[in-house]
Amino acid sequence: MDIMDLRGLSPAPVTAFNKDGSLDIAANVRIAKWLASFDDVKSLVILGHAGEGTFLTEDERLELIRAYTDTVDVPIIAGITGEGTKVAAMEARKCKDAGATGALVYPNHGWLRFGFQKGAPQDRYKAIWENSGLQCILFQYPDTTKASYDLDTQLELAAQEGVVATKNGVRNMKRWYVEVPELKKAQPDLQILSCHDEWLLPTMFDVDGLLVGYGNIAPELLIELINAGKAQDYPTARKVFEQLLPVTRAVYHRSSHMEGTVALKIGLRHRGLLEHATIREPLKDLGEAAEREIEAAFEAAGIGRVEHLLAAE
Repeated sequence: MDIMDLRGLSPAPVTAFNKDGSLDIAANVRIAKWLASFDDVKSLVILGHAGEGTFLTEDERLELIRAYTDTVDVPIIAGITGEGTKVAAMEARKCKDAGATGALVYPNHGWLRFGFQKGAPQDRYKAIWENSGLQCILFQYPDTTKASYDLDTQLELAAQEGVVATKNGVRNMKRWYVEVPELKKAQPDLQILSCHDEWLLPTMFDVDGLLVGYGNIAPELLIELINAGKAQDYPTARKVFEQLLPVTRAVYHRSSHMEGTVALKIGLRHRGLLEHATIREPLKDLGEAAEREIEAAFEAAGIGRVEHLLAAE
């Protein structure tokens, strides 16, 4: 197996819609081309939370994968969200056939409330790998949910065939500082990716890369942050973090993390990559005051329109 190299930035792009709510393939292709133009962008992760993946029909999901794979050369990683193990495996097979290389494997969402039975996550990943051949990313959910895997489960998943990376969003630094070193020790080749959009700095020095929705709106600065972390250059990382902080606060320090998806689209509109910030239910518009706040945050961070950046090249 030619393992995906995820040691850099893996943005999780939004899904662009027309104003009537249908897929806007041209806008999605525009975003894909822009993100893939950065050398340190290693993959594009679609159909997850930032991409409103569970709000799309199956046909739309597969159409989006095909559009991405036809457009860019980096691996396309599909969010696999089906509830049952067999359903998730079938979903993964269809994503593979449409051109995906990897699978960001979401937990069964019933586990968020009720927890998981021992061995069930392992069976889920095994079925996805064996039925599709998609390279799997272990998705560690926040500690506040019941779908956050204990260390033993993570170690067993990381040892399974086909699991090449972990996207860690535990959001509990006590666990992070214990569990990430144990994963590295047990599986030295496992790629460690952070998805702590709202506070990236504390995790930056332990990871191979980032898999974040944040990658949509500020890939330039996130790449700088990754490189500073790999160099163990705290002053530079801190400087980039502080430059990003107005945007971090406006996009991710909101009452609900789901609002971040709406804010990402507002940010992409501000940067000139989207004409409008159309979303799907159950997401809601944030209102004009929030939109102005988000736009002002981009200005404060010195993050300009993409047309201007491209013209300066």
